[in-house]
Amino acid sequence: MEIIETDIEGLLIIKPKIFGDSRGYFCETYNKKRYQDAGITQNFCQDNLSCSTYGVIRGLHYQLHPESQSKLVSVVEGKVYDVAVDLRKDSPTFGKWYGIILDAESKTQFLIPQGFAHGFSVLSERAVFTYKCDNLYNPSLEGGIRLDDPDLNIDWMIPEEKRIISEKDTKHPFFKDVITNF
Repeated sequence: MEIIETDIEGLLIIKPKIFGDSRGYFCETYNKKRYQDAGITQNFCQDNLSCSTYGVIRGLHYQLHPESQSKLVSVVEGKVYDVAVDLRKDSPTFGKWYGIILDAESKTQFLIPQGFAHGFSVLSERAVFTYKCDNLYNPSLEGGIRLDDPDLNIDWMIPEEKRIISEKDTKHPFFKDVITNF
């Protein structure tokens, strides 16, 4: 596998080795020892899978300490634009975000450590999205940021009139009003 560092500390792009022939392909999507040897030491304990149609935008979500979550995300089917926002107050990149297109063809993974908000938009007709978490979901510690926050100014790559957003995600506060403990 190839690991690529982004310009935001802790955010990693992981490109697995894909072995293909006339029968199809094989790739290892997670191997605890191989990832630990590469410095990825999160102890993943929960796997999630979501399926969405074109135009869906989910996020920006995070979970507070003491049960904040790192996520290792990838796409099994389709294509998404995945975004992570740095919420670590002592970080030189606090308030900065990074976006990457993830698709089923490349099998690229995106590692988002604790202290980040996360969201994605579906760019294909349908997308199946998977992610590993290093803490269990705890609704009493969840938080969110408005997807249309003007200070973040994220281009979700979906025209305004085609966006499908849950009512819950439209009610999150703006970035400047978010209170976190990272």
